[in-house]
Formats: sequence, structure tokens, C-alpha cells
Amino acid sequence: MTSLTPRLQRLRDAGYRITHARAAVLKALEQAGGHLTSAQIVDAVAVIDPAVGRASVFRTLDLLSRLSLIRPTYTEGSGAPVFVLLPGGHHHHIICTHCGRVFEFENCGLDELSARLEANSGVHIAGHLLEFYGTCADCTASSAASSREARA
Repeated sequence: MTSLTPRLQRLRDAGYRITHARAAVLKALEQAGGHLTSAQIVDAVAVIDPAVGRASVFRTLDLLSRLSLIRPTYTEGSGAPVFVLLPGGHHHHIICTHCGRVFEFENCGLDELSARLEANSGVHIAGHLLEFYGTCADCTASSAASSREARA
């Protein structure tokens, strides 16, 4: 028997069967490193397993979100969510509000806060998605150069 990926094993450990649709959706996300819209996931799954229908993809996205394996996130100007993988139950971004570039970072330093929130609320926290917004160095430099040219 083939060994399961850690995410498929988490799905099984949560009491869910490993279906073709679930395996295909996770494979599509893992191959891309996450950051896919639902339309991109549908297209990628069609390549992996053409027998998996669109409705199965959306049901799987919902299930994976409920299990904190993925999360939908919205970047500025995006009407459709982009799904990200949650390694270890969390994911972090810094998003440039000018060019839309996304910077990922690992340690958010929220372990203590998460434990405190859990203790105070009685809610088991399964994960989090943290996003900061600002202007990247390239856009800041470009804006400064444009301002200098306009004054000259």
C-alpha cells in the first residue's frame, strides 16, 4: 500500500475517506504550493483526474477548510478567494497594496497569544491566517523616484 501524504493522513485521522477527488485537490494544491483560485484548482484537478467533477472539487475545498488544512484568503482587488495550504495550521503573508506582490514568512510569534486565547475562550484553535498590508521596497523606491521627477 502506498503511504499517505501528511495532509491525506490528517484527513483519514479525522475520520474521512481518501477519495479520488480529495486526493486530487490536495495534490493540485501541493504541486502549486497553494495560492490557487478555485477555478485554477478545478483546472489542475482536471489534469490530474478528469473523472473528478467540479462539485466534488468545491465540496473538497470546503472540507479541507473546515479541517484547517487550507484557508481561503482574499488579496486586494481579488473577488475570488485564493486557497493557501496551512502547514502546521497557519500561514502568513505580507501583501504590497501597490503591486500585489505577496511575501510569505514563517514565524509569526503568535504561539503564546494562541494558547492564551484558547485558555480564555475555551475554544480549541486549529489554525490561523495572518496578513499584513503595506508597500514593498520596489514600489516605495519607484514612488519616490516618480515624486522627484515630478518636482524637477
